[in-house]
Amino acid sequence: MSVDRKHKLHETLVDSVEISRGKLLVIRRDTVIGADGDEHVREVVAHRGGVAIVPLTDDGKVILIRQYRHAVGEVLLEIPAGTLDALEHGGVEDPETAAPRELAEEIGHTAGRWHKFGVFYTTPGFTSEAMHLYLARDLRPIEGYAGPEPDEDLEIEKMPVDAALRLAETGQVRDGKTLVGLFWLGRWLAENEG
Repeated sequence: MSVDRKHKLHETLVDSVEISRGKLLVIRRDTVIGADGDEHVREVVAHRGGVAIVPLTDDGKVILIRQYRHAVGEVLLEIPAGTLDALEHGGVEDPETAAPRELAEEIGHTAGRWHKFGVFYTTPGFTSEAMHLYLARDLRPIEGYAGPEPDEDLEIEKMPVDAALRLAETGQVRDGKTLVGLFWLGRWLAENEG
C-alpha cells in the first residue's frame, strides 16, 4: 500500500498574524493544522527572494567579495548577491533583471553569457526566501565603475576556482549561497570542460 506523502506531510494554514514589517522582511505568526489534525504555530520570515551570481573570468577565476555580516558578527567570503527589488505595483523584480544589476553594483562587471544553475530555499525552516543562482561568464569591467553602493562596505577578491573550492571544502567559506554556488560551479565545470 503506497502512502500519499504530500497529503501526509501537508499543513493547512488557518490563521496568519503579521508581527512586524520592515523595509525588507515581514515577520508573521501562522497557525496551521497538521495532517494529524493538531494545531501548530509557525513563525515565518517572509522574504521577496534574491539572486546570487558566480562570476567566472575567462582565465578560470571566480570573483568573490568579503564583507562584514552583522547578524553573525563575521567578515564572510561570498559570491555577489542581492535581494529582488519590490516594484511599484506590488510585484517583485524578475530575477533575470536583478542578476545583471547586482553583478554591476557589487563588482562593476557585465556578463556576455548567463546560465541559470537553479533555485534553492536559503532556510526553509523559518523563511520563504528563494535564491536564484546564476553563472556569469564573458565578464567585462564597466567603464567608470565607482565601486559598490555607499551602504555596501566590501572588498573584491579574485581567485582560481580550485582555490575557492578548497576554501569551501575546508570550512573557510561559511556562507550558504556561496557554498551552493561554488559546488555547483565545480560540478558544472567537470561536466562541461572535463
